[in-house]
Amino acid sequence: MTTQPEQVLENNLVTQLQLLGYTYVPIKDERDLLGNLKLQLEKHNGIVFTELEFQRVLNILSKGSVFDKAVTLREKQHIVRDNGEDLYFDFLNQENWCQNLFQVTNQVTMEGKYKNRYDVTLLINGLPLVQIELKRRGIELKEAFNQTNRYHRHSYGASLALFQFIQIFVISNGVNTKYYANNKSQSFKQTFFWSDPNNKLITQLDKFTFSFLDTCHVSKMICKYIVLNQTYKVLMVLRPYQYYAVEALIDRVKNSTKNGYVWHTTGSGKTLTSFKASQIIMNMPEVKKVVFVVDRRDLDYQTSKEFNGFSKGSVDSTESTDILVRQLEDNTKLIVTTIQKLNTAISKKRHEYRLKSVKSERIIFIFDECHRSQFGETHKRIENYFEDTQFFGFTGTPIFADNAVKNEHGKRTTHELFGECLHKYVITDAIKDENVLKFSVEYVGRYQNKDGSRTNIDIEVEDIDREELMRSPARLGKIADYIVANHDRKTHSREFTAMFCVSSVDVLIQYYELFKSKKKAGEHNLRIATIFSYAANEADRDADGFLPEEVSVVEEAKALYGLNVHSREKLDEFIEDYNGMFQTNFSTRDSVSFYNYYNDISKRVKAREIDILLVVNMFLTGFDSKPLNTLYVDKNLKFHGLIQAYSRTNRVLNEQKSQGNIVVFRNLKQATDDAITLFSNKDAREVILMEPYEDYVKRFEAAYEHLQQVTPTVDSVNDLRSEEEDLEFVKAFREVMRVKNVLTTFSDFCFEDLPMDEQLFDDYKSKYLDLHDKVKSDSQKEKVSILDDVDFELELIHKDEINVVYILKLLANLKDNPDKERRHAEIVKLIAGETQLRSKRELIEKFIRENLPAIEDSDAIPDAFERFWTEEQQQAFMKLCSDENLLFDKVEKIISDYIFTQREPLRDEILKLRNDGNPPVKERKLVSERILSKIKGFFDTFISGMGVE
Repeated sequence: MTTQPEQVLENNLVTQLQLLGYTYVPIKDERDLLGNLKLQLEKHNGIVFTELEFQRVLNILSKGSVFDKAVTLREKQHIVRDNGEDLYFDFLNQENWCQNLFQVTNQVTMEGKYKNRYDVTLLINGLPLVQIELKRRGIELKEAFNQTNRYHRHSYGASLALFQFIQIFVISNGVNTKYYANNKSQSFKQTFFWSDPNNKLITQLDKFTFSFLDTCHVSKMICKYIVLNQTYKVLMVLRPYQYYAVEALIDRVKNSTKNGYVWHTTGSGKTLTSFKASQIIMNMPEVKKVVFVVDRRDLDYQTSKEFNGFSKGSVDSTESTDILVRQLEDNTKLIVTTIQKLNTAISKKRHEYRLKSVKSERIIFIFDECHRSQFGETHKRIENYFEDTQFFGFTGTPIFADNAVKNEHGKRTTHELFGECLHKYVITDAIKDENVLKFSVEYVGRYQNKDGSRTNIDIEVEDIDREELMRSPARLGKIADYIVANHDRKTHSREFTAMFCVSSVDVLIQYYELFKSKKKAGEHNLRIATIFSYAANEADRDADGFLPEEVSVVEEAKALYGLNVHSREKLDEFIEDYNGMFQTNFSTRDSVSFYNYYNDISKRVKAREIDILLVVNMFLTGFDSKPLNTLYVDKNLKFHGLIQAYSRTNRVLNEQKSQGNIVVFRNLKQATDDAITLFSNKDAREVILMEPYEDYVKRFEAAYEHLQQVTPTVDSVNDLRSEEEDLEFVKAFREVMRVKNVLTTFSDFCFEDLPMDEQLFDDYKSKYLDLHDKVKSDSQKEKVSILDDVDFELELIHKDEINVVYILKLLANLKDNPDKERRHAEIVKLIAGETQLRSKRELIEKFIRENLPAIEDSDAIPDAFERFWTEEQQQAFMKLCSDENLLFDKVEKIISDYIFTQREPLRDEILKLRNDGNPPVKERKLVSERILSKIKGFFDTFISGMGVE
């Protein structure tokens, strides 16, 4: 069968959309787009605009960023008519989404920095709200994704920027089809397949079109299931399983009084799902309030923060029981609280009168991670207190009979407490859909018996000798040494971060002091922090990090948060280390300072400012950090506690984060297998766990064999005759990089196991980077290349430790090396192979060629290089300002601001640098982008990657 041309794919899609109720409208350019927009808005609102009135409408539409336009799209609009009367209208009917007007067009041409033609555009009330980009069958989908990103840079913002109103992108090559929100900062990893309610993927374009692009459905997605994240000012769209879960909850509230729960695996975005469900349900006329219940105070803060991020001011967290009671009796529609505060509110006599009126109101309770502390008397008390309620639970790890904990009420399962599972999305579904990552589990640590045999220790057996062995300083020291030796490998040279969970506070203290002493001895420079509450020294049934919420003043003096005096003193000592590291001022002196410490740690782990966070229970559930990729485990875990803890590591981020790394210093293999079986099925191990090291070696061999078929030698890359051949090389070597990226995280990794040595890999890498540089420079021209759409995934070969300081050390060694010529060539090759150094390559080679021979003392090299670099930097700065006629002092300030904030200057800021005022309007965008490109080039060459602390 021949490959289906892109044009045939496009024609078939346009025909199918018309069958679904879209009206075809030919639109060639912005002029046609505006003419059609006027007619559609008039028809939608039942009014007629004069030309001047429509200009006022366009003034509204043209303002702001993509996020601002998304807000504008959903707001009621107002203009003053020519006769002075007020006119109110809207761009979108959000409540009756099927009543909007639907059109389809294709090949609209927009001209910004370059002229671009878009494949298929869906217009709703005349505005381009869905953009579909197609590639012919056989072309990888990421190329369509990269194409939409290029349009962001080149033309979506052109003229009135109406294409910035796009809410949803759809990309397809006919066989695979994905969708995503208009958020140019996300990676290809944040694109989604659509599915049916049973999580069966719908990938073929024709089937996706019938299911997702149906007029009512796509309009509903835009009106109800796009979330405007106020914190990051970006659009988010629900994934299919989130959509189906929310729809199931809404249906149950509308048509039933039954309870229910949602089983969505940890890491799949339950916060966003529960927020959207809460937001829609609280606005239903039959519902008085929605109460979102968490089971510990840090989640109260965290959930409120995330909810308010999705919709600013949507929720006030309840800081005390009195505030909760006030919110229950007033008009607050959405409340986030802890189960402890809720229990106090309904148990204390002093609150009974105030809550009398609300007891009979329709209240919907939504429980986060409903498998934890709701299993007890408190749950029953809430259920009995309120007269007209529905209970819904969210969990990634339900309680079944196998993992239920027996208490005074017997074994209580999730089904017994909440009833029917309304929607299920388990870890195998999430991995298949690439919404979470697999786990790579390594079991480290065998112990020699007296007879010389070696045994894995399982300390679930209560044996005093084994317990002593597990806590022995010698064992803990070996584990600390292993972590120090392998941490950079596991985290890709600290591109990512790690947590280390241990069995008890006492053991944690020993580990912390071991790492601290090793740091003082110069054995590592890892940034290690810790936080803990008291936990009994036993195998934990739940890794839930629960903190007792209320401690009386009398109790506080004796044991804050359950800490005995020794543990508390140690924690304060460790917090002092933290204060010294980050210039903060936290302690355990009161609950406010302690929780501020908790929140600060959370923020710094997410910002990659902490390398390893040492914990017992805390942070093992309810904590999401995409840059966290490794969990070290010296603690017994099982069932939901194990899955919850492992799942801290498997959030999707980018190509470099290929899996969650679990390094286990206990015999947890059976517990891991049992947990996977319980929460998916007995055959799921190969779906959830990474293959062994040897399998990835075989994958590398296959990738290398394909690379040799495309380019048998490094020099043969020079002989590639066309862009198509260049593309084949890029894809072949990129696959080699991808597999190597996984291999390097294994402790056993060694280039000797591979069919190519490190030097050959670096040689191919240099050629690969040469092609990337060529594409980057060509993109400044009017030429469109098929390589423009390829993601080179340079993060897979980025190494922070290879910087200018590192090169200077090599140069110092070069002076006294008898084999200077060969070593000189190796250094030049190293520079060519590192992304951070390529912009500096010419200048470093100039220093080696012109300055190095005259330096006799190798110790003088750094000072000589600094003088050389300063002179070159000053000359480049003067040339930049002279070539673009810029004001020196203003350019210095904007570069200084760029260094400090890492924020690119805006177009108006760039144009203010010019000595001769603004260029003509038509040239402003081109001029500003050219100047910004030169400033960024100056930054990359002289400032970034210099290796200065």
